[in-house]
Amino acid sequence: MKEKIHFTILSNDSTDGDGGYGVGTLDLNNVTPVIIDCEKEHVFIDLEALHGRSIIEKKVRFSPDLAHASDDYNRYWIVWVALQVGENGPYYAGCTASEVRVSKEERRIKLGYKSLPEQVNYLDKALKGKFLLNHVDTNSKKLLSQFLSEFNKQYWTHSPEELKHQLWGDL
Repeated sequence: MKEKIHFTILSNDSTDGDGGYGVGTLDLNNVTPVIIDCEKEHVFIDLEALHGRSIIEKKVRFSPDLAHASDDYNRYWIVWVALQVGENGPYYAGCTASEVRVSKEERRIKLGYKSLPEQVNYLDKALKGKFLLNHVDTNSKKLLSQFLSEFNKQYWTHSPEELKHQLWGDL
């Protein structure tokens, strides 16, 4: 039976207050990458996206130029979902998304588009508790909303209204 992948939750901070090695580094223990496949209308967690090795990124040569993915491409969103634990329990504390395009052209190494600086900035903003989803298309927002609300009702219930507003605002 295939193991179900869960959202990651905050762990202990090994650099708590000591000012030593590791201070200033990003702790990715409380962020989970969620991928939206726009064509298949499928949403799933892929932890390898944290290292740029998600299933959609394998065997793809990326460029920051949109034309690199050609006119015929699959569109994806890598959504960075940060979790925190509050007095009422865990909740979605930050959520941002960056676009990825992969050419449909049959090649051994496909061509694609993604902006690595944009992905890193959005990851950082999610970790800092920001919600930046206004640039995501309406159908992808609907898919993400459905996924997050069904994944764990407690996370969704305790999440800020800003997340729900950005996902439902134009639905």
